[in-house]
Amino acid sequence: MSLEAKRIVIALLSFLFLASLIVVAWVEGGKERFDPEPDILVTADNRSCINCHTESSPGIVEQWINSHHATLGVGCLECHKAEKDDIDAFRHEGKLIATIVTPNDCATCHAAIVEEFSQSHHASAANILGSLDNVLGEIIEGMPAAANGCQQCHGSKVAFLTDADGDIKHNSAGIPQYDPATWPNTGIGRLNVDGSVGSCSACHSRHAFSNEVSRQPDNCGKCHMGPDHPQIEIYNESKHGIAFRAQVDEMNLDAEDWVVGVDYSAAPTCATCHMSATRDLPITHDPGKRLTWTLRPPVSTRMEDWKEKKQDMQSVCNSCHSAGYVDNWYKQYDSAVTLYNEKFAEPGVKVMKVLKEEGLITPDPFDEHIEWVWFELWHHEGRRARHGASMQGPDYTQWHGFYEVAKHFYFKWLPEVREIAHGNEAAEAVIEEVLAAPDHAWLGGMDEETKAEVRAFYKERYDQDQ
Repeated sequence: MSLEAKRIVIALLSFLFLASLIVVAWVEGGKERFDPEPDILVTADNRSCINCHTESSPGIVEQWINSHHATLGVGCLECHKAEKDDIDAFRHEGKLIATIVTPNDCATCHAAIVEEFSQSHHASAANILGSLDNVLGEIIEGMPAAANGCQQCHGSKVAFLTDADGDIKHNSAGIPQYDPATWPNTGIGRLNVDGSVGSCSACHSRHAFSNEVSRQPDNCGKCHMGPDHPQIEIYNESKHGIAFRAQVDEMNLDAEDWVVGVDYSAAPTCATCHMSATRDLPITHDPGKRLTWTLRPPVSTRMEDWKEKKQDMQSVCNSCHSAGYVDNWYKQYDSAVTLYNEKFAEPGVKVMKVLKEEGLITPDPFDEHIEWVWFELWHHEGRRARHGASMQGPDYTQWHGFYEVAKHFYFKWLPEVREIAHGNEAAEAVIEEVLAAPDHAWLGGMDEETKAEVRAFYKERYDQDQ
């Protein structure tokens, strides 16, 4: 054989060898089949899953191929396999599987992470099902509103469709039928049929489970947005959000460790501050581990072990800021929360309590106008003020927050509670006690000399400006 012929043979063999290592399609039984790339490990048990789903739902397969799971041989059955006693188990193509992957399944490999998550406020998000918000969503607005709204973030109590005898319904393929009012759902606190709580795919979108996605601010913004908790809007207006958008290409979002100040320094994201590793702290799946206040209820309270948690958050801040800068920022933030509590929230709670104790309003939620006014004051406007201060969003702190709180406290809520309390000595006494505090002196308790000085100051200032 000539040298040239040998070169042709070698080239041909090399081509065939390389071709066996890349994605190729062939026809078997009249159907296209899929063979993965060499760095994708498909076990024999998962082969039939890949073959079929390449045709029926190719997007799922493509996402998995691009995942870290695929390089480790973690495939369909590693996550979807079920035991014969599992309530949601069904036989499919010779394998016993379940549709919904729960934290119990993820704990097979990620036990420590699942345990940490289970201690977080995220894991209890489905407590909304028995809360004031739930009355508003399910009863006053209507169940479909809650199923498509509230529960898609907080989580549903997943249930099956059942027949007249209470037995689970199955379709013609033998698959258990979930109640469409409860599934699909990836709410962070979902109550699963296997007894576990949570949905890992709420943040780690299936089936790629990409680090880049979980570290993106928009990943959190799916739920942390809107009139009552506009964290993503606040972040976007903050210097942090501006820096992220301008320098996203420098964020190194796909890094393995992703330590702030080491792997990136262009900007922080939600994950940076609340979950990701620093030079001093490991990654956490409990976002509450670095919070000093709870900003959710009518009156904010300090978190348990808040001093230690403050030190942890300051570890993040100190990656980019000086210690003095961080200390002063915390004083500004704490003063805003304290102002909200003492000037508006605590007095409001006190007044609403006496109105109920005196029988001037019913104990039932949302059946009287004053309860809607008060709910929006703390649940929408008060939260915006507090969250704006916590995340450096000045417009949300002021115009969407404290301005709205003050306007509605003094000129919507207060006139209405005075009207309701009229003639009731106990209620009127509480209202007058509240308004006697120095914070409210501007409303009428200011002496005439002080009033004259204030008027003169503002008249001179604004006359000059005009």
